Amino acid sequence: MQIIKKVLIKQIVTEKSKEKLRNSFHNHKMRLEQECQQLRFEQRKLENKRSMSKQEVSHRFQQEIKNRKEKIKLIDFKIEQLDILEIGSEITEKEVEALVEVKEGSHWNDIMNDAAIIIKDGVVVRIDE
Repeated sequence: MQIIKKVLIKQIVTEKSKEKLRNSFHNHKMRLEQECQQLRFEQRKLENKRSMSKQEVSHRFQQEIKNRKEKIKLIDFKIEQLDILEIGSEITEKEVEALVEVKEGSHWNDIMNDAAIIIKDGVVVRIDE
């Protein structure tokens, strides 16, 4: 019988991976800032229409803009943490699912131990089981 088990994907931090993460954060931040500008534009457009109350339109758009600004703050924090992060340290990148074979006589604790795949610059360097 096979079961599905969660496996962590960890990345060893290198200069190359730090720069890649920094660029990813920066691109995401710029996308959120553009969304805020677009929302402000749409808000002004809708406020000029008479079908909806100005206050209702403003409230809806301000909430969406606020959500994006919170995400921008989180990205800024991640960038600060990235600058502090030392080369060679391991960070958890994501979690994937793996199929694991279970047979009679298998040791359950061995099967359910935390497993991890360690990656350095896109290459698997170690598998911890």
